[in-house]
Amino acid sequence: MTKTTNKSIHIKTQPQVYDAIVVGSGITGGWAAKEFCEKGLKTLLVERGRPVEHKKDYIGEGVKTWEMPFRGQVEKALVEKQYPIQAQCYAFNDATKHFFGNDHDYPYSTEKDKAFSWIRGNQLGGKSLLWHRQSYRWSDFDFSANAKDGYGTDWPIRYKDIQDWYDYVEHHVGISGSVENIPQLPDSKFLPPFEFNTVEKRLKAKIEQHYSDRKLIMGRCAHLSKPAQHHLEQGRGPCMARNECQKGCSFGAYFSTQSSTLPAAQKTGNLSVATNSIVHSVIYDANSNRATGVRIIDSETMETREYYGKVVFLCASTLGTTQIMLNSVSETFPNGIANSSGVLGHYLMDHCYNAGAYADIPGFEDEFYSGRRPTGVYMPRFQNLVDKNPDFLRGYAFSGQAYREAWWEFGGKKGFGVDYKKAIQQAGGWKFGLHASGEMLPRYENQVSLHATKKDKWGIPQLHFDCSYSDNEKKMMQSAADTAAEMFEAIGLKNVHKYTNDRPMGIAIHEMGTARMGKDPKTSILNGFNQAHDIPNLFVTDGACMASSAWQNPSLTYMALTVRACDFAVKEMKAGRI
Repeated sequence: MTKTTNKSIHIKTQPQVYDAIVVGSGITGGWAAKEFCEKGLKTLLVERGRPVEHKKDYIGEGVKTWEMPFRGQVEKALVEKQYPIQAQCYAFNDATKHFFGNDHDYPYSTEKDKAFSWIRGNQLGGKSLLWHRQSYRWSDFDFSANAKDGYGTDWPIRYKDIQDWYDYVEHHVGISGSVENIPQLPDSKFLPPFEFNTVEKRLKAKIEQHYSDRKLIMGRCAHLSKPAQHHLEQGRGPCMARNECQKGCSFGAYFSTQSSTLPAAQKTGNLSVATNSIVHSVIYDANSNRATGVRIIDSETMETREYYGKVVFLCASTLGTTQIMLNSVSETFPNGIANSSGVLGHYLMDHCYNAGAYADIPGFEDEFYSGRRPTGVYMPRFQNLVDKNPDFLRGYAFSGQAYREAWWEFGGKKGFGVDYKKAIQQAGGWKFGLHASGEMLPRYENQVSLHATKKDKWGIPQLHFDCSYSDNEKKMMQSAADTAAEMFEAIGLKNVHKYTNDRPMGIAIHEMGTARMGKDPKTSILNGFNQAHDIPNLFVTDGACMASSAWQNPSLTYMALTVRACDFAVKEMKAGRI
């Protein structure tokens, strides 16, 4: 047992019974560790991946494209051998590949003709080092949707139940955005928004003049556009608009476990950390009907250990948590822990990022912009809020930006030498694109399960995916493409091109729903406080808990649900009920 300079304890032993065990150190796990430690609980944070130290281990940060062996690309043979799935992610390149899981070590299977891309970031901090930082509240349009149209179980909560927890999270994180008073997209506690460029301002005015139900706003993101004093006290500084966030940010300008919640937990002296510790299963005691700890396999030595705690929070990612729960079997729960309902692994959802349009913007040749803004423009959902679309349920948002053609789009086509040098001196014309983020309906048949025979290198059953988009999602994406193109034509853009594609589920990296919340223990795993119906000291606060997917990026809601669940769990512990 050795103490690190940041005061958390990295352990390889099992010396005590912890007040709380948190599995997973990403966005939700980091928050759970912070909340428990600050409330005085001796907390163990268990992470299957390697340790990553803020600043020191951002080995790709600041490395210029021309300084990389393949100009930022990853060698084809290496991709084919280790990263065939991970390389599909927008953030994967030569400067970030060390933050992605090795597909060779993390195999899984899918049903024939039902592809699923499982993007994984197995290290301390998880995918909080890789996320795109878009941060949006949900509203009662989302929390009541299942009840209104009959798809999925009714949420046991409404917006009012987590509104104050959104406030709490946003104060600490720092969300850049603008107050808009849009009913379907509640405003956050904002730092100043990033700026529209001149052309985007003109497009915004045209769209909003032409369509009374649509607003083009600046994307809300977890970046310190203007840090408050408490952000500076966290050791975080303002965003430099480098837009190289996935390489790691030593400024701490974007929210991650390393920049924000982990230091807060470490500061208390109550945190222990077990990295390279792959959770095999949750330990369950039938006599007390309690989760008593976790069994782990050391990823380096293959040794097994057990850690014990009074409350267990699963924050290992939607699919990681589900794999652990399915593999936690006993006489009481032969099909997975806390699974008396039989719905564990079912209702898997992801967002649809499969449609949009782009076009040329005439004029504005004397306009340009500087910097690399870390967010784009955003058009919140406007479908099926009042008038109902006959083709599909729920809805979608658009994100995008206006930009001048850059050298990487057309310069390379000019060849090399003099022609190339001349080409990159030209800014090119202006373009505008809008790309959909659509809601996916919760359906029982979309599921993930443990494979009957295949196991990974640690002897844990692999996950097997059986899921696909329904006609509802496909019709929604066709509508998104048509609608974006129609808008572009209406406001006078030229050379309009719309598209739909067949990108697989998972590529949005917004997996949700496999251990869902609900009012009825017969049809759900968790109650309204993310507490397992079957086991009072077991909680799930990552994406697995979600009863629907909505259309917004979900991470901000995960955070709010996590801190709310932590507050509830501590109160229940003090009352002696768990």
